Amino acid sequence: MDRTTPLSTPQVFDRELVRRRMARARQAGYVDFLLARALDDLGDRLAAVTRDFPHALDIGTPGEGAAPVLAATGRVAAVTRAGTAGAAGMVEADEERLPFAPETFDLAVSLLSLQQVNDLPGVLIQIRRALKPDGLFVGCLLGGQTLTELRQAFAAAEAERDGGISPRVAPFADVRDAGGLLQRAGFALPVADSEAVTVRYASVFGLMADLRGMGLTNALTERRKVPLRRGTLLRMAEIYAERFSDPDGRVRATFEMVWLSGWSPHESQQKPLKPGSAKARLADALGVTEIKGG
Repeated sequence: MDRTTPLSTPQVFDRELVRRRMARARQAGYVDFLLARALDDLGDRLAAVTRDFPHALDIGTPGEGAAPVLAATGRVAAVTRAGTAGAAGMVEADEERLPFAPETFDLAVSLLSLQQVNDLPGVLIQIRRALKPDGLFVGCLLGGQTLTELRQAFAAAEAERDGGISPRVAPFADVRDAGGLLQRAGFALPVADSEAVTVRYASVFGLMADLRGMGLTNALTERRKVPLRRGTLLRMAEIYAERFSDPDGRVRATFEMVWLSGWSPHESQQKPLKPGSAKARLADALGVTEIKGG
């Protein structure tokens, strides 16, 4: 193998199936309660940034996208939408292969789209390159604690009924790694935080219907291709109710919303001091006596 050829990215998700599932959800009426929450949070986060963004890029946000929220800030003049949803006015593009020239946009946003890409570091690099110097990226994706209850219930039911476990729930990104991914992609001033959202249902089947309505059903390349056995599905529902129900009988489902933000590097941005360049001692600032080692 040529030493200059990069190793291929593991194909965790069947991207063509992801597109079909999202198209099906859009046609049936996209279930948007998580998206609505993300859009509200996006507005709040942009309100804290006091600068104009003449040209913004919205990457893959479902539904009508983030354009109305960006317009409502009064500081975004134009929005280009890109993704695979096929909506009117959208640039048809896979989130893993953005077709934009370097230094095109002042702002890039993406809500609830990037959790099903195979190469998240590569996507972040492409986003950073598409931003002008001192351009801002703000993204929200589902994190590793998402659907932890469903994952556990499926694993227990399949181990009990089928003698093995099949991948049923996607391995989403961990917030603890998110800041490092932004740094690796070349972003300055990277920030990552998360919020766990608990949603309650009459049964696990209501949750599964909503996942279908959000285009989030199983699109793993290693998924079991044969249909799920009815007995296994019913046992999964029993285990879910036994382990994750409230006193009123309703069951809980966790969605972890991970927020990422970072700036395309620019000479005007704050930079960390070089080691040894401090002009004051930490001991003096804390009002304590320094004890030297050795």
